[in-house]
Amino acid sequence: MQLPVQDSKKPSYQSLEDIQARKDQLLEELKTDNNQFGAKWTKLFTPKENSSKAEFIGSLLVNSITVIDVFLTVRKLYNNYGSIFGLGKKKKKK
Repeated sequence: MQLPVQDSKKPSYQSLEDIQARKDQLLEELKTDNNQFGAKWTKLFTPKENSSKAEFIGSLLVNSITVIDVFLTVRKLYNNYGSIFGLGKKKKKK
């Protein structure tokens, strides 16, 4: 097992001005990342206006299959492993 090696690319700060400059740089990076994330988040939940009936039915079908798949998976996990967490039927010992 090797010990972690310190990264040689870490900046070394010599004064408070260096620290303040790095802090300002990180703040700007956070703002731009936050703006990009916000734009993507808004785009994700914006309803599409120009969807046809075929696209609507297709998305409805895909979402229905996903819900059924999740339901069957949860049911299977509950039946097989529910007794571990105190849920469901406990297996009888013979």
